[in-house]
Amino acid sequence: MNPVSPRILLVRGMLAGLLAGVAAFLVAYLLGESKVDAAIAIEEAGHLAAGHDHGAEEAPVSRALQATAGLGTGVLLYGVALGGIAALVYCFALGRIGRFGPRATAALVTGALFVTVTLVPFFKYPANPPAVGDPDTAARRTALYLLMIALSALLAAGALILGRRLAPALGNWNASAAAGAFFVLAVGISYAVLPGINEVPADFPASLIWDFRLASLAIQAALWTTFGLAFGFLAERALVPGAAPKEAVQPTS
Repeated sequence: MNPVSPRILLVRGMLAGLLAGVAAFLVAYLLGESKVDAAIAIEEAGHLAAGHDHGAEEAPVSRALQATAGLGTGVLLYGVALGGIAALVYCFALGRIGRFGPRATAALVTGALFVTVTLVPFFKYPANPPAVGDPDTAARRTALYLLMIALSALLAAGALILGRRLAPALGNWNASAAAGAFFVLAVGISYAVLPGINEVPADFPASLIWDFRLASLAIQAALWTTFGLAFGFLAERALVPGAAPKEAVQPTS
C-alpha cells in the first residue's frame, strides 16, 4: 500500500462523513419527522387539556425550519465529526487487526464503531420522541448516555487487547470468540449496574415510541453504512497504488 499521512485519511474520512450525513438527513426527513410531528401534537393536546395554551406563543424557530435547515445542519455536522473520528480509528487499526485491505478494514472499523457507539448505548438508553422525558432530568439522562458510550468504547478496546493477547495461545478464531464473549458479558454487567430510565407517560402510544426508535436506528444505520462504503472507496484510492501506465511499444526496425 502507498504510505500516506493520517491527514489525508482524515480529510477523506470527513468527506465520507459529509456524504453519510446527507444520507442520514434524507432518512431522518422521510422516516423520522412524521414521528416527531405526531409526538409534538400529542404534547400540545396534553397542554390544551391541562388548560395551558402554548399556541399563542410564537416559537423562536418555526417547525418547518427545524425539520429542514436545522435538521440538515445538525446531521451534516454530526456526520463530518464522526467521519473524522472514524478515520483516526482507521489509521490506528490499519495493519493491526489482520491482513485486510483498505476496504475490508474500513468495513470492520465502521461495523465496530456502529456497535460500540450506537447499538450498545441504544439498547440501554433508547431514543424517545418529544413529550417523553422529564425536562428536569435531561442533564442526568445525557450524562448516563455519554457514560454508556464511554464504557462501551473502553470495553471494546479491552476486548481487542484481550483477543490479541490470547491469539498466540488459542489461535485467531478462538481468541476472537473469547474476546467477543468478554465484551458481551462486560456490556451486560454495565447494563445491570447503570440505572435505568423509564419516563414514558402511561398514556403515550406505544406504537409511536416503537416507530420513533426504529426510525432512529434506521438513521444511524444509513449514516454508518454510507460512511463505510464511501470511506472504504476513498481510502483504497489513497492507499492502493494504481496500475502503472503501460509504455507504448516502439516498433522494431
